[in-house]
Amino acid sequence: MNLPERAGNRIRELRTAKGWTQEQLAEAASLHYSYIGGVERGDRNISLETLEKIIAAFQVPAIEIFRFGDDTDHRKALDEHMTLICDRSTAEIAALTKINREVIAVLDLPRTSIGGSEDGA
Repeated sequence: MNLPERAGNRIRELRTAKGWTQEQLAEAASLHYSYIGGVERGDRNISLETLEKIIAAFQVPAIEIFRFGDDTDHRKALDEHMTLICDRSTAEIAALTKINREVIAVLDLPRTSIGGSEDGA
């Protein structure tokens, strides 16, 4: 698979994680929806300016477009999480990070510490 195909697949992954159609991504990036289809198939040799529009529409770091070969449920869950928070303010992201840390701390506690025995009884 060549670079345009790999980048196109990654753009499709990010788009679907956000719950967007090709038309919605096209509108957010000020592009035509048929152009997005060509990009996702790897049929288009897009310019850096066009890539920048797509990245800006997703509101993700540019490196996210180039995270290839990690087509796992873990990566998909991370993509979904990132797209949920990407358009939030810095203060909101900080609050969400704090909440996540607290939840993870509870998840990391031994099961006996949170009201049950280790066998679930």
